[in-house]
Amino acid sequence: MNNLIVKNASQIVTSKGNHLHKGKEMAELSIIENGCLIAEDGKIKAVGGPEILDGIDESKYEVIDAEGKTVLPGFCDSHTHFIFGGYREDEFTWRLNGDSYMSIMERGGGISSTTKATRATSLEEFIDLGKKRIKSFLRHGVTTVEGKSGYGLDLDTEIRQLKAYKELNELPDSINIVPTYMGPHDIPEEYKGRNSEFIDFCLDEVLPVVKKENLAKFCDIFTEKGVFNIEESRKYLEGCKKTGFPIKMHADEIAEGFGGAELAGEMKCVSADHLLQISDEGIKALRDNGVSATLLPLTAFSIKSRYAPARKIIDMGGAVSLATDFNPGSCYSESIPLIIALSAIYMEMSPEEIITAITINGASALLEGDTRGTLEPGKYADIAIFDVPNYRFLTYHFAVNECIMTISEGRVLYKREK
Repeated sequence: MNNLIVKNASQIVTSKGNHLHKGKEMAELSIIENGCLIAEDGKIKAVGGPEILDGIDESKYEVIDAEGKTVLPGFCDSHTHFIFGGYREDEFTWRLNGDSYMSIMERGGGISSTTKATRATSLEEFIDLGKKRIKSFLRHGVTTVEGKSGYGLDLDTEIRQLKAYKELNELPDSINIVPTYMGPHDIPEEYKGRNSEFIDFCLDEVLPVVKKENLAKFCDIFTEKGVFNIEESRKYLEGCKKTGFPIKMHADEIAEGFGGAELAGEMKCVSADHLLQISDEGIKALRDNGVSATLLPLTAFSIKSRYAPARKIIDMGGAVSLATDFNPGSCYSESIPLIIALSAIYMEMSPEEIITAITINGASALLEGDTRGTLEPGKYADIAIFDVPNYRFLTYHFAVNECIMTISEGRVLYKREK
């Protein structure tokens, strides 16, 4: 019985609805002063002012006094790679010394470096690492997280990564994990120069096992110069759709004019992610086909790149989601506060748009908007509580983690010690 009451909140702040919010709608929030929330059996029963507690026997609930605090939906981090082996701290220094992301890949760094370490990591080690990383997500107010495979680039390791996500998801103290199969994350050494054959391997050898064992919700591909081109990506995405999987793309991260976002629109992907080099035509393609533009400002910050044009995407009527891209190479960070700061200062998003982007739009980018992403009756009681008097402090007190409690499906899984 996950029954709880949150009361006396300075503000309860939430978007509304189950859908991906676009354009001006991203700035629309419901704000309840002196707010209260009732949850029963892990789901929200009522949200409103103190009057919703009239006639309620509070002794039958876990009661959380949120006086002076701001209550938000739990954050939905809709793009991570949090199961992997090994680290790449040396590459971070190389980038600081001027090496480009692509030049690091060419000298044996990048994804191929992590592939070697990941192939040597056991399922038990993945799970131990995953538990630690989930605790860190919780400290930042995250209640739903996507996790990609893609560091095995073979059958056994890809399946092992996905099994780790599945086992972690079944733990009683875990958050909601949405797994994604990303076989074509790079070209393994054994397939160098044979990209099309590797796509066939992913579709014909790995994907049937993923489907049979119910190990992933989505499929993804890294569409980029030097990795997989547009035609190779189309072949893979079409094969995934035929197998019954919703699709995502890493698109337009590094090379200008590559056309990744245009393909994402054509293929009606659920999301296109990164988009640092997206064109106006790409923005229109995403907007017109209901594709989430999932932006990853921590990665742009880490690789010292330009930021994705969030302001233009929103002003052109598109939908923006925000995520960490937590991974061992280009973004070894799960910092939601830094995402908020970068999005406000460098991507010119308003506080309201940022909250929408990391709650309902993040949930929608994972096809979870029907049950998560807002604080409304019938949805899971996924809640993050912050020690700030109003939601604008999340941008004003920038890059500081003010989360003091995270609740997943009515269970308090993180509480900051006094």
